Amino acid sequence: MGELRGTHVPVLLERCLELLAPALGRGGRTVHVDATLGLAGHAEAVLMAHPETILVGLDRDTEALAHARVRLARFADRVHLEHAVYDELPEVLDRLGYPTVDGVLFDLGVSSLQLDAPDRGFAYAQDAPLDMRMDQTRGVTAEEVVNTYAHPDLARVLRVYGEEKFAGRIASAIIRERERAPITSSARLAELVREAIPAPARRTGGHPAKRTFQALRIEVNRELAALETALPAALDRLSVGGRLVVLSYHSLEDRLTKQALADRVRSTGPIDLPVELPGSEPAFRLLSRGAELPGEEEVAANPRAASVRLRAAERIDPQARRQGRTDRERYRRRVKAMHQPGTGTATGSGSDPQLGPGETTDEEGEGT
Repeated sequence: MGELRGTHVPVLLERCLELLAPALGRGGRTVHVDATLGLAGHAEAVLMAHPETILVGLDRDTEALAHARVRLARFADRVHLEHAVYDELPEVLDRLGYPTVDGVLFDLGVSSLQLDAPDRGFAYAQDAPLDMRMDQTRGVTAEEVVNTYAHPDLARVLRVYGEEKFAGRIASAIIRERERAPITSSARLAELVREAIPAPARRTGGHPAKRTFQALRIEVNRELAALETALPAALDRLSVGGRLVVLSYHSLEDRLTKQALADRVRSTGPIDLPVELPGSEPAFRLLSRGAELPGEEEVAANPRAASVRLRAAERIDPQARRQGRTDRERYRRRVKAMHQPGTGTATGSGSDPQLGPGETTDEEGEGT
């Protein structure tokens, strides 16, 4: 394994702990999934905060898993570390015997370990072989992508995954260069991209190769395809009261997260019915309005947090929610009846003759 390369500061750590606490600290054994374990900064904090919580940690990077195992050694009796991609979560939980879990965290994107290790090929600022695999035991490399993809496929990857408006020009430059000699170096690729982008466009928006390297990384690791499968699977495994927290670092990840949550927090019944049909109620509620952004102090302490977007949701009990609505509707009917002519209700008595023994007129609203 060797010494840890680079530094690791967990992003939005306190906010993640705050959001997960009601689900993991409700008494008795709880199960938390860290779907992107990395160097285990978030996982260690969860285990310290919740002494009865069992951790299931997933990561496709074997080097990260080795470091995480050392870091979490003192919690070994309640930790399961799995070499797996997050879309393999259902299989992992089935094998471990956990039909439901109480918390799930996704901290997406590339890890500090991968960025800070020059030989991994993720960083355009350092020369390295074009690898970019998070799991170096399997899969195609970025070198294979840039040297074998046809122009339409390469341009599509850069345009869709990198949101690169000069995707066609960059793809053409890559193909011209590889006809002379294979492209094997991250520094050479970064230079090709810089030369392919018009000079005025190079003056803004950070390093010219940033979007190309992001696109290749996503393609090599199938990040968005895996996320599209993993988010619904994780939501399905949450128990009532369980919570999901997702940290995204670019718009494509955040868009998928937003859509996955939106599908679960809206009713599936016909919109023109006066009542909600049983079984059509939302199964989740959002824990924040839109995406939460990092504060200035967070970014100052950890510059890699600058682009993070946090979204979170909690599984709710549709039956309890339906009962709550029924109780409120019954109360409103009683209040309305009190004000109808001929009810014989005495005013100023301080009591409500429509209420039974032990009932009050205090209504607990949605936001209390």
